[in-house]
Amino acid sequence: MMTALRKEQPDRVPVWELIVNEPVIKALYGDISYEDFVEKEDLDGITVFEKQKVTQKLSVTQYRDEWSILWTVEENGIAYPSGGPIKNLDDLNSYTPPDPEADYRLDPLKEAVKRFKGEKAIVFLTHDAFEFSHYLYGMDNLLMAYITDPDIPKRLARIIIDYKKRVAELAIEEGADVILTGDDYAYRNAPIMSPDIFRKFVLPYLQEMVDLAKEKDVPFIKHTDGNIWSIIDMIVDTGIDALDPLEPIAGMDIGDVKEKYGNRIALIGNIDCTELLTHGSPDEVTEAVKETIAKAGIGGGYILASSNSIHPGVKPENYKAMVDAARKYGRYPLDAGIVKEYSSKNYISRYV
Repeated sequence: MMTALRKEQPDRVPVWELIVNEPVIKALYGDISYEDFVEKEDLDGITVFEKQKVTQKLSVTQYRDEWSILWTVEENGIAYPSGGPIKNLDDLNSYTPPDPEADYRLDPLKEAVKRFKGEKAIVFLTHDAFEFSHYLYGMDNLLMAYITDPDIPKRLARIIIDYKKRVAELAIEEGADVILTGDDYAYRNAPIMSPDIFRKFVLPYLQEMVDLAKEKDVPFIKHTDGNIWSIIDMIVDTGIDALDPLEPIAGMDIGDVKEKYGNRIALIGNIDCTELLTHGSPDEVTEAVKETIAKAGIGGGYILASSNSIHPGVKPENYKAMVDAARKYGRYPLDAGIVKEYSSKNYISRYV
């Protein structure tokens, strides 16, 4: 995986996943941990989060964390942000973020380093400024403030990025091999904001995170779903090492991205988890894997993964088919016949 992130050719196409949710793990192996799952599946990387404590338990399904963000736990066990603590300027003026240096903050990373260092790429998932800005202030409020009161989003971003940079710095010192920021910038058809707004209010803070990783000499992966064609040049120009997850159903054809940017960044993802992994058959998944490797795997610089995550809707047998196909068809040198046959195909067309 580290070789692929350097845009070089490893012995095989690496397999990794940003997130694998518990229902799929449980369906395949029973009550085991994510760490045990990574080992059983022989994945080439493991994703690690910082530890956030629950500060207020409101009900069985709702709680607040150290940022005072309200989270609601869905029936599938996944928690989603459902309300932030900042409603107005007074709230912002009195707001204090968590302590990035809390002694428990990197406990999950310490365990991962102890168990996997040197054997699997340890990817530390953090954020730049956009996602936590709308967690704290609300998406509608944030987008309106970009126009009506730009000082508010800039102040929010500064609070967040100072925290996130410090945690990332400590994570690197603790042994993280890769830094990844998980802020999503786009929907299926276009970015959430205009390119000009993105350039002014989001890009500078992404750049700060990339610069930190560069200073510390660790690879940086940028994760964002959606159709990002109108902002991809800006993202690549920050100096990111890899782009994840290249969502094909959102128009992000991985062959086009490879052709235009493959000499500058590594590519990750492309196996659709909206329709293919949830409703398709294992044979269809295998065909998609062969196509994706044919388009993105030439010369290395590609890591196979889903187009977002292995969420609760993914069929366990399709996940297994994806990994098995990657192991079978992702050995270097790639099969020239498969490359020739599959590089012009477009499996996602049946779903759009």
